[in-house]
Amino acid sequence: MSSGHKTAIAGAMFSVLLIVTSPVSGLSQDASDLTPLLNALTVKGFDEKAAAVEALAQSGKDEAETLLEMLLEGRLYTRKDNGKVVVADKRDKIYLLFDPLELIEIGEVSKREIKKIRVNNRLRKIIRSELGRLTLLSPDPAQRMKAARALFQKPNITNASILRTALEQETNAQVHSAIAKALAATDLGPENPVETRMAAITVLKSFVEPEVRSLLSALLSRDDSGKFHDQDEDVLVAAKIVLATIESKLRLYGIIENLFHGISLGSILLLAAIGLAITFGVMGVINMAHGEMVMLGAYTTFIVQELFRNYFPGAFDFSLLIAIPMAFLVSGLAGICIERGIIRFLYGRPLETLLATWGLSLILQQLVRTIFGPTNREVGAPSWMMGAIDLSGGIVLPYNRIYIILFSIIVLTTLLLALRHTTFGLRMRAVTQNRSMAGAMGIKTGRIDALTFGLGCGIAGMAGVALSQIDNVSPNLGQAYIIDSFMVVVFGGVGNLWGTLVGAMSLGVVNKMLEPYAGAVLGKILVLVFIILFIQKKPRGLFAIKGRAAGH
Repeated sequence: MSSGHKTAIAGAMFSVLLIVTSPVSGLSQDASDLTPLLNALTVKGFDEKAAAVEALAQSGKDEAETLLEMLLEGRLYTRKDNGKVVVADKRDKIYLLFDPLELIEIGEVSKREIKKIRVNNRLRKIIRSELGRLTLLSPDPAQRMKAARALFQKPNITNASILRTALEQETNAQVHSAIAKALAATDLGPENPVETRMAAITVLKSFVEPEVRSLLSALLSRDDSGKFHDQDEDVLVAAKIVLATIESKLRLYGIIENLFHGISLGSILLLAAIGLAITFGVMGVINMAHGEMVMLGAYTTFIVQELFRNYFPGAFDFSLLIAIPMAFLVSGLAGICIERGIIRFLYGRPLETLLATWGLSLILQQLVRTIFGPTNREVGAPSWMMGAIDLSGGIVLPYNRIYIILFSIIVLTTLLLALRHTTFGLRMRAVTQNRSMAGAMGIKTGRIDALTFGLGCGIAGMAGVALSQIDNVSPNLGQAYIIDSFMVVVFGGVGNLWGTLVGAMSLGVVNKMLEPYAGAVLGKILVLVFIILFIQKKPRGLFAIKGRAAGH
């Protein structure tokens, strides 16, 4: 060994002694570099290396976490010519060297010119422990939350002191809760005293979450010999009581979550079916191209967002607000063209109307494939629709679905007010109830027919805007909802918007309640069978139209 290298090792050992015996506060206030601590890692003795690792972690430097991670990964080396610590990454037959503090490239060497800083299993545990402490004490709450969740997934008694220190210092309520849960999972280990394990179970009782249920279930499971993993009777009884409580609450939360998802699905069906309730329920037209009106609305959203991305990127959050009226206009105008060009010649001939609109749906799908391609198109969500409300028990309520529920209610309310309190609404009701009398009163029935059909298609276009936020925008988008939309209209009562609301919500909730037990496909089949049987008893649906309109 060269005399220079011996001098370097001696200096490194002196640095470790000086650092370990100095107060931690002085280390954190020190503005000097971490070179002495790095040099201390080059000593042969693993006890001295362990002291150097602890001193490095306690230095208060931002670079300490990165250095410890590189040491754990085996990327820290020393140069044999001068004993300097470097980061080395292998590239083919050479090693690229980087400064460990600034992480800038400082050259390249062969393997025989450098020597890896060795670590053993004990030192790895110390490094992982210090890394956990560094992350738990990070100034970033997101990093502390991530560390707490990771320590909960892999509880280890060696982390208990770190978690207790972090728990005492934590000021963020959510992170404090996550650390408390991780500490309870650590204290639940059989190597802890009974009092500690009982206290841990008491703490876990407040976390009604599936992962806590799994933790307690594992505690109450038996090994290959048939024995419980925890042999203390008091601990087992307490764990059984808490587990039963958590499971009952999780079942309740599951019902609430399914109810929300059912209402969410119902709101989607409502948006898709409102327009169909007008074209089919009010006008008596079986429009098999209604799903394509939804698709046109979704692609209108895509085009509007592309324009915002290219020309107004800073205003992207407003793109969806612009897309709603644009989708209404595009799909509405398409509906007027369909009514004037095809439907008006087929009134009173439902079978021919069905065939004509079915053929039209195929044409529109192929047209969209030709223009936009067959692949899905990306439609982004504005920032105010991202994220979710995370409730206890793992219940997650996405903001986009909450906004869709509100949007569907607004659309239905606006439509009801328009039909009841506007001149167009009055004339539309007059034409649909008694066409000949309305014509005799001077109402242009052909114009009202076109506008009514355009209104139904325009609402379908707005449904496409909403669906673009939760589903793939593709030429087949509308086909997934056309059958369900017809079921909603028929079940709720043909031509009755309130019936459409009740039908959509009922079918949405029933579908989601059946899925956990029967599966998605079988659940839909059961709903379809139910509707068929229901229509046999009540052909006009839940809310049948009474009076003159019933015979229309």
